[in-house]
Amino acid sequence: MPDQTTPADAAPSDPLAPLRARYAAWLGLDVSEVLEDRDEDPDQIRAMQLILRMERDRTPSWHAALRLAASGAARICLDPRVGTDPDWTEAITAYAGGHIRKVTRRGRGAPWAATADLPGVTLADGDTEVRVLLPGLVDELDKRVAKLQVGGTDAPVDEPPTFDPPAGTLRVWIPPEPAMTLGKTMAQAGHAGMIAAALLSADSPELLRRWADAECPVDVRRADGHRWQQLQSAVADAGRAWAQDGLLAVRDAGFTEIAPGTITVIAGVPS
Repeated sequence: MPDQTTPADAAPSDPLAPLRARYAAWLGLDVSEVLEDRDEDPDQIRAMQLILRMERDRTPSWHAALRLAASGAARICLDPRVGTDPDWTEAITAYAGGHIRKVTRRGRGAPWAATADLPGVTLADGDTEVRVLLPGLVDELDKRVAKLQVGGTDAPVDEPPTFDPPAGTLRVWIPPEPAMTLGKTMAQAGHAGMIAAALLSADSPELLRRWADAECPVDVRRADGHRWQQLQSAVADAGRAWAQDGLLAVRDAGFTEIAPGTITVIAGVPS
């Protein structure tokens, strides 16, 4: 549960402030308003690219890929370069000020290696690797990224870790339904990591600092039907859920795979 020792008003220099302001309002929209809200100037559409390494002889772990997506999306927003490098500052500020679209692509061999020097972070968990790139305008996407396929980013659901996550870990729950591909679910987990960073930056900066110093650890579990119903009830009032229980929800705009307005992920603060 977040503390309330810091004023809710964000400092003007906080690049995640627009996302924080938009969060509760977005959850409160009805489906028709979701559809209306997602309209955007095509020339101003921005996205964060998530690249999942999928070599022919190596199947990524479903759980690990989601952990890395959530952690990486947070880490790129909290990277020190956001405060020191004008390109990073502009990229995160502009991205957080609009729709936080994320696109998952798959890469292997030389095409995967070709993206290594692009601005972003690369994370690994066992044999699973995910590269999270600095967000930017979709119509200016680097050719090395644009050539990577969006389709086929799926893997079987493996067994979750048998141990409970340590203190200081962001807990992410995935619903049993609707079924989503791994790529789609990675994007949703990435939203959860980013929203957590935005909310904590105002309400619990010390907790955020500890989470960032630990490299934003994440635990992902698939909730059963009963647990998911409990979580959905808990986040029905977004403001209360966050203030009292440290819970946040991700609600999808419905561009791909699922219906507009669907809650796709619920996460708990890394306390």
